[in-house]
Amino acid sequence: MPEELLSSESGTSHNRALQNILLKQRVLSKAQIDEIEEHGKRENLYFPKVLLFYGHISRTDYETLIRREIPVHKIDLLKQEIDYELLANFDQTFLNDKLVVPIRRDANSLLIAMVNPLDEEVINYLYDKSKMPLKIYYATDVDIQWVLNKAFGQELASSAVYSLFTEDERSSAIETFTMPQTLSLALLGTIFIIGLAVEPGTTMTILMALVNLLYLFSIGFKFVLTLSGARFEMYESVTQAEVKELSDEDLPIYSILLPVYKEPEVIETLIAALNKLDYPKEKLDIKILLEEEDFVTIDTIRNLSIPSHFECIVVPNMQPKTKPKACNYGLVFCRGEIVTIYDAEDIPEPDQLKKALVGFKKFPEDIICIQAQLNYFNANENFLTRMFTLEYSYWFDYMLPGMDRLNVPIPLGGTSNHFIKDKLIELNAWDPFNVTEDADLGIRAYAKGYKIGTINSTTYEEAIKHVGSWIRQRSRWVKGYMQTFLVHLRNPLLLFQRIGVRGMFAFFMFIGGTPATFLINLPLWILFVMWLIFKPAWISDIFPAWVLYISLFNLLIGNAMVVYMNMLAVFRRRQYNLVTFALLNPAYWILHSLAAYKALWQLIVNPFHWEKTTHGLTTYSKPEIKSM
Repeated sequence: MPEELLSSESGTSHNRALQNILLKQRVLSKAQIDEIEEHGKRENLYFPKVLLFYGHISRTDYETLIRREIPVHKIDLLKQEIDYELLANFDQTFLNDKLVVPIRRDANSLLIAMVNPLDEEVINYLYDKSKMPLKIYYATDVDIQWVLNKAFGQELASSAVYSLFTEDERSSAIETFTMPQTLSLALLGTIFIIGLAVEPGTTMTILMALVNLLYLFSIGFKFVLTLSGARFEMYESVTQAEVKELSDEDLPIYSILLPVYKEPEVIETLIAALNKLDYPKEKLDIKILLEEEDFVTIDTIRNLSIPSHFECIVVPNMQPKTKPKACNYGLVFCRGEIVTIYDAEDIPEPDQLKKALVGFKKFPEDIICIQAQLNYFNANENFLTRMFTLEYSYWFDYMLPGMDRLNVPIPLGGTSNHFIKDKLIELNAWDPFNVTEDADLGIRAYAKGYKIGTINSTTYEEAIKHVGSWIRQRSRWVKGYMQTFLVHLRNPLLLFQRIGVRGMFAFFMFIGGTPATFLINLPLWILFVMWLIFKPAWISDIFPAWVLYISLFNLLIGNAMVVYMNMLAVFRRRQYNLVTFALLNPAYWILHSLAAYKALWQLIVNPFHWEKTTHGLTTYSKPEIKSM
């Protein structure tokens, strides 16, 4: 027997008609409806929002139900002429809460689009405001969010772009080179040119000595970090027993930001992966961040037939068009105490959120962020994916834990970093003008006295398989490191006071040293090959004995150490088939040099340009990831 329809005392009046349809069609039981109603009251959310955003019904099933029961036409708002001046006459909060949009006046009526065309409260509000007959249409929540964010989001978008610059001008990369930095670089260049003109041999000898000392210190520091990070293998920072002790009732609301741009091919995989997270769905606050003009991705999302407990936030069209700007915009709408970011191709281990919560409880109170490890599921696809996997395994399994143990600034990864939201807002979140916003934020957090922790949980990504795409991505990373180095060296004495000797050394070795070694790597290899083939006397002249010994150490012992450290990383993950590929690292470093020169050129001519990485090109199927 079908359950009785809800009485006038059951639920709120503006939801009752919709609830009765759900009962009549046996979509939900009365107990489920009561649970959704309670959830809505608890979180102050509109009934259809809870119904859709938390997966009680898919968008396609909901649309079928509405249009079957109500004589209402569907309207595609992305193809409509919207009267945005008209929209300004209505309360923004009300429209957003109730998912309704006044479209435009047509003859003697007002066209409106609603997610719930049965809501009499909304209909009466719009009629009282307009004093016109209403033509009511059904529209998806994605379409309505698109219009509302475009109409009312400019002020928020402006805040997302300029908040850091307004609050802490010297920490923003909106200005690439300050005048003192420009003058300093000009002075160094002038001294070098004069040196070449007056004493070319001595000048080049000093240059080669500095370059080789930089390499020597860089290799030595990485070795120390590797030894320190190896201790991370000996224990789990968070154990399964600690995860099991967590009670679902006591878990906080957890916000997840998903910035996507022109990536319709991976959206469904991402959503499927996040649906497998071991976390109560009613306590997940998932925001898909869409760019206003990205119609392909928007169209893909609004037609998904899988459970749809994902809220779409449309980021208004404003420069710079970067991931950190989208994340800053989305952060305004987050309801969780903890916020994390996943990229479009990410597949996190299901218990990662719970492990992060345990980390925040057991780690020191000054921890602002917990970084999970990253690795690739298509490691064996070709040479490039193998080298990328070697690099990531070493970086996240040894280097970052080593930095954590030595208490030095940690340049964050761009995904799977879990923040305490209030502290993130205190730091003015991400810098929209820095194209490696994660590394910059890690340095800013450390300078303010906060620390970054790491946990033994992995997020799997799709490794880039094409050289062109790899260089685009890597040049963006290197350019961001250059930006971060320039920004934080605007006041070296203040930075030294904040991060100390050890922190300053790590900052120079990683944030400054990484792009520097990439840039000088290619010229050094060219010099070495020239010496092997032609043995010109002038090369010997600029390498006196002590410089030559350092150079030979770097070439033979240094390279061998780096190759060995890369081998260690894949041993830990039992990817033994990748061990021999570590020997090919010198060839991989040549690609780094090419990317670094592109990054340097863009830093000068187009510093805020975000090199888009295309995903979804792998021939490997996405893996089933289980908790460790």
